[in-house]
Amino acid sequence: MLETHAEHFETTKAEEKDTARLEAFSDGVFAVAITLLALDLKVPPVGSTGTARDLVEALLRQWPGYLAFVTSFLTVLIMWLNHHVLFKLVGRTSTQLMFANGFLLLMTTAVPFTTELVSAYASRPGARVAAGVYGGAFVLISIGYLWIWEAVKRGRLFRRDASERTIERINRSYRYGTPMYLLATLGAFLSAHVTLGICTALWLFWAFTATEC
Repeated sequence: MLETHAEHFETTKAEEKDTARLEAFSDGVFAVAITLLALDLKVPPVGSTGTARDLVEALLRQWPGYLAFVTSFLTVLIMWLNHHVLFKLVGRTSTQLMFANGFLLLMTTAVPFTTELVSAYASRPGARVAAGVYGGAFVLISIGYLWIWEAVKRGRLFRRDASERTIERINRSYRYGTPMYLLATLGAFLSAHVTLGICTALWLFWAFTATEC
């Protein structure tokens, strides 16, 4: 029995070491993406003679940018949380998994750009196009998660003690990501607010599914 416990301990440590570098690198990218989002918040120009009322009005006019910032920040935060939950199931890496994870991180680093795009064009004629690009980035991010999940399943990269309940929950929740973000992207043809509204609702959904795992 003692020998069995020792073997199990050694196997678990080996599994953690195999994925540690990949997770550490991913955590760094998520942290940088979240930090860059804050740099998109701009102080509104009101002129040297601007009154307090002018500043308040200028700040209020930037509300779409604040909404995009909060939505993007919380979405990246939930993405990191889901990434953490997913990799708790992974015992070893593969080339396909590393490429899939790299694609996800590539699209994650694009979130600050798409957020600034929405903020800059929220009150301009190009608002729908900006919202479409914003939603489209999340479509690609959802595909990145699907690619990672398929790489784990096909490569049988699960840890020996991976929870079947968590695996099944992820299987179910990942079915909705890409179709819903496609809907959000198409919603930009109606209004930029439709896209932002759906994306906001989706981070609430991902937050719920992550805490349930």
